[in-house]
Amino acid sequence: MDQKRYSEMNEWELKQEIATLTEKARKAEQMGMVNEYAVYERKIAMAKAYLLNPDDFQPGEFYEIEGDPQSLFKLQYINGVFAWGYRLNDPHTEVALPISLLKKRG
Repeated sequence: MDQKRYSEMNEWELKQEIATLTEKARKAEQMGMVNEYAVYERKIAMAKAYLLNPDDFQPGEFYEIEGDPQSLFKLQYINGVFAWGYRLNDPHTEVALPISLLKKRG
C-alpha cells in the first residue's frame, strides 16, 4: 500500500490520519513505549500543520511552543508548514518547528 504524503491529503484524510495516529500513540503510551509514543506525537504535529494556513503566522512575532510553555519562539520565516526561528533561551541556534506547535501568546 502506498502511503500518501500529508501534503497530498485533503482535510478529511488528514483528520482520519490524526485520529489513527492518536489511537496508536495512546496504545504506545499505555504500553510504556516511550520512543514509539514520541514518534506518533511528531507525526500528529506534522499532520496537524497541514490543516493550518502558514499565512496566519507572522515573521518577527513571538509564539509559545506547544508542550514547552516556558520557551518562547521568535519566528523568522515560514517554509511550507515549517516555522524557522529560534527559542529565546537559545538565540544562536536556528530551529524548524511544524506550525502546529506554535501558539499565539496571550
